[in-house]
Amino acid sequence: MMFRIFILMICCWHASFLAAADERPNFLFICVDDLNDWIGCLGGHPQAITPNFDRLAASGVLFTNAYCPAASCNPSRTAVMTGISPHVSGLYANRQSMRQVLPDAQIIPKYFSEHGYWSGGSGKILHYFIDADSWTEYFPEAESENPFPRTLYPSNRPVSLPRAGDWQYIETDWGALDATDEEFGGDYLVSEWVSEQLKKKRDQPFWLACGFYRPHEPWFVPKRYFDRVPPVSSIRIPPGWKPGDLIDVPERARALARNRYFPHIQAHGEWRNAIQAYLASIAFADEMLGRVLDALEEGPNADSTIVILWSDHGWHLGEKEHWQKYTAWRVCARVPLMIRVPPGFKALPEGTPVGAVCSRPVSLLDLFPTMTELAGIPEKSDNDGRSIVPLLKDPEAEWDEVPMTHLDRPGVFSLSGEKHRYIRYIDGSEELYNIEDDPYEWTNLASNKYFADVLAQFRELIPEDFAPKILPPAKRPSLTITNQTGEFLELFWLPENAESVPLKGIEVGESRRIQTTIGHQFRVQSTSGRVHEEFECTEAEQTIVIPTSDATDAGEVAFVGDKSKNLNHQSRDIEGWTVYVDEKLLSGEQEALGETALRLLEDKLFELNCVCRRNESSNCRRFPSGSTGSTS
Repeated sequence: MMFRIFILMICCWHASFLAAADERPNFLFICVDDLNDWIGCLGGHPQAITPNFDRLAASGVLFTNAYCPAASCNPSRTAVMTGISPHVSGLYANRQSMRQVLPDAQIIPKYFSEHGYWSGGSGKILHYFIDADSWTEYFPEAESENPFPRTLYPSNRPVSLPRAGDWQYIETDWGALDATDEEFGGDYLVSEWVSEQLKKKRDQPFWLACGFYRPHEPWFVPKRYFDRVPPVSSIRIPPGWKPGDLIDVPERARALARNRYFPHIQAHGEWRNAIQAYLASIAFADEMLGRVLDALEEGPNADSTIVILWSDHGWHLGEKEHWQKYTAWRVCARVPLMIRVPPGFKALPEGTPVGAVCSRPVSLLDLFPTMTELAGIPEKSDNDGRSIVPLLKDPEAEWDEVPMTHLDRPGVFSLSGEKHRYIRYIDGSEELYNIEDDPYEWTNLASNKYFADVLAQFRELIPEDFAPKILPPAKRPSLTITNQTGEFLELFWLPENAESVPLKGIEVGESRRIQTTIGHQFRVQSTSGRVHEEFECTEAEQTIVIPTSDATDAGEVAFVGDKSKNLNHQSRDIEGWTVYVDEKLLSGEQEALGETALRLLEDKLFELNCVCRRNESSNCRRFPSGSTGSTS
């Protein structure tokens, strides 16, 4: 009799387990804007305070080699939410419209709604719009197409960083607010609404998106989050920053890196202040994440909800002399990704292992097919990613994916393997890095013959076709370019997939006006080939000012020469001057002495984060004895 009871208990338990395994899971889909690897579990910055990011990572699988599909918000989020890669869709840049490029594409919430899910969301999920028809419910109201709740900002801006011109993004600013979280609003209100949804027990499974805007600029958050991170005097510069880091990258890469922001921030003594503000914004996002996780774990859906957290792309804070995003380097392409699956679902009955770390390279494009497999619904036919459920089962499983991260036009991208990364620019120039030994990508191996086979393997993976960039309807805007550099400038049109086309040059002090088309790309350079600016026409009436180059902005300082002075007495006063070599030190009897002096100066300039260029030595500039511009 007891044996029969025991067998009956076993059968009932097994039937109960199978029933649970057939239930569809809920999804909590959390996106954090502009977050790089500065969280404790990824070790990106030693002063990051992120107990809730770390707590979530420790409860599931942390992916340490996850990459975004594109290096800016709109193409990355569009790719994630549609499952379609930029090189297939033709959406590469922030200024494109998702619904113009992909008018009929289904995004994740709509697809899940059509398969029996309630789909809700709050905050920034797509790029500054909601796509109201794709959601069951949204906060703020979906019909507004404005994903941002009320948010407190200072009445007088800028607060910390003066505006240097129209090229500067108005939100590049930061500071502590004398306000509570409730008074600040923004992501706090997002966390409040999402938490309320998690407290409800629904009759159908849910797919719930939570979009946190911080640490996207501007970095204004309540003062208590600034108090959590070290004072400015103790702030450490990014571990990935290295003086002279651009010396071995192609000219295209240098032009992309030097976008004026970093030297402008340095010139105003704001580098460490900005780092502190970014860390404070991350601490604020971490607190909001904690509120949402608490609501889930204390509510009725804790054991039935899969949690996925990701960032749309990384962020530079001086690495590679760059500020912002928009690059193919790892600091921008690599993103946080963590997934927790509770046990009891058919696709993954045992759930994810606790505290697992996966180093296999994966793409955010993989999230859509991963969720459809976990939900037990049909895979969307046009998804370009692949399900990473095998890695959720076994983080060390064999894996051969090589994620691609696109920049703002076809044919400019990076490919990321587990040990190496490859970058290719529009002119065919390349970079190759061994990220296992060189995680900050300080040494470009593309010209190293010992890595020729690795380079060839990456080239084999380049897609044959790239969809053309789909632009807004053609207009005939005017573009005015003003030359304030003190030298004649050459102007080039950069058509996609073709050689650059020279246009009329721009004399010193001249403002040249041309008729063009929205979306066309241009480059302004000196006659020596040094690139001053690359930009895209984005407005009907657009003005570009090319300012006077200086040592901090261009990072291109050549030499100065008085052999009687001691280079060891050099100070940072050299920054702000453009100094050239005296021709007499490069010829005749003094040639050897001049070359020695140049090498010594080059070493010193690298210490000062400047780059020595010897090919402009003909432009000799002398300073009178005793001038503040003279140096040794």
